[in-house]
Amino acid sequence: MISKGCEQCAKGGKMVLFVYGYCDQRDCFYCPLGENRKNVTQVYANERPVESDADVIEAAKRMDALGTSITGGEPQEAMERTCRYLRLLKEEFGEDHHTHLYTGITGGRENMRRLSEAGLDEIRFHPPLEQWGELHGTEWEEILHVAREEGLTPAFEIPGIRAEPEFLEFLDEGAAEFCNINEFEMSDGNYRRMQEAGFELKEDHMSAVEGSHDILEEMGDHEKVYFCTSVFKDAAQHRSRLKRMAETVGRAFDETTDDGTLVYGKAWTSEARLRELGVPEEFYAVKSEHVELAWWLLEEMVEEGDVQKGEIVEQYPTYDGTVVERTPLSNGTGSDRATADD
Repeated sequence: MISKGCEQCAKGGKMVLFVYGYCDQRDCFYCPLGENRKNVTQVYANERPVESDADVIEAAKRMDALGTSITGGEPQEAMERTCRYLRLLKEEFGEDHHTHLYTGITGGRENMRRLSEAGLDEIRFHPPLEQWGELHGTEWEEILHVAREEGLTPAFEIPGIRAEPEFLEFLDEGAAEFCNINEFEMSDGNYRRMQEAGFELKEDHMSAVEGSHDILEEMGDHEKVYFCTSVFKDAAQHRSRLKRMAETVGRAFDETTDDGTLVYGKAWTSEARLRELGVPEEFYAVKSEHVELAWWLLEEMVEEGDVQKGEIVEQYPTYDGTVVERTPLSNGTGSDRATADD
């Protein structure tokens, strides 16, 4: 089973809103947060620092977001802020803008009510590892029913540390709607602690932990369990988000690649020269010291000697516009670049 939130995420349609870096759970050796996110109050929308509400709206529009995931730190430790952003998103994009929140605490009925009234659709609980297998009869069981009573979809989202049948019991009993299991991973933020705890990287893999897939043998067949692999998160989700962003912010002459980057040509010539050559206005943009235009058109112009030199630029559609590659062009030379359809 895949939830609506996960379905949107798989399409690259979920904006990630990091609302608060502090968290009371200090013994999670596997916490992936890096030092630039731990114990900070700075808000980030898709990794970009947020200075105003307009930044959040712009980030969502830039990727044509279908919804938003609220994360931290612990979002419930900053309830006023979390609820304000939920209301902002629903007011701007409507009720169909799906929202889900990750939390490592129960929070209680009052928080569930406030989150629901602010516009939260789905809440994903991550109980402390040391309590796994002993959740029945505790506040963790109670909060699932409370969340549902307050209009939220309650679920579990846990790292694939070990198989735990009790989560399946909650699903069968109808308390939780689904359980997402994320492939256990090492990051810059937890690598040392993970090694000290006895975990090792999977062979020939950048982040996945050896043995995490074994959890599927016991939990993977349940219809309400979804296992999210590190490859899927890193490749499919991230690439899909970039492609949505590229298709939203790309100009008419930009080419969007399968990796979600934008490709265009850059030439040090004048707009007058482009007009002289009969280039339609929709095929170029004038900058202060150069022009940008369709890469294939620039390549043709350089080969024919109409323009002396230029370059093909590939860059991410993010705010910083990080350049992936530059391919110089000069008279008598071309590029080895193929179009996205080749």
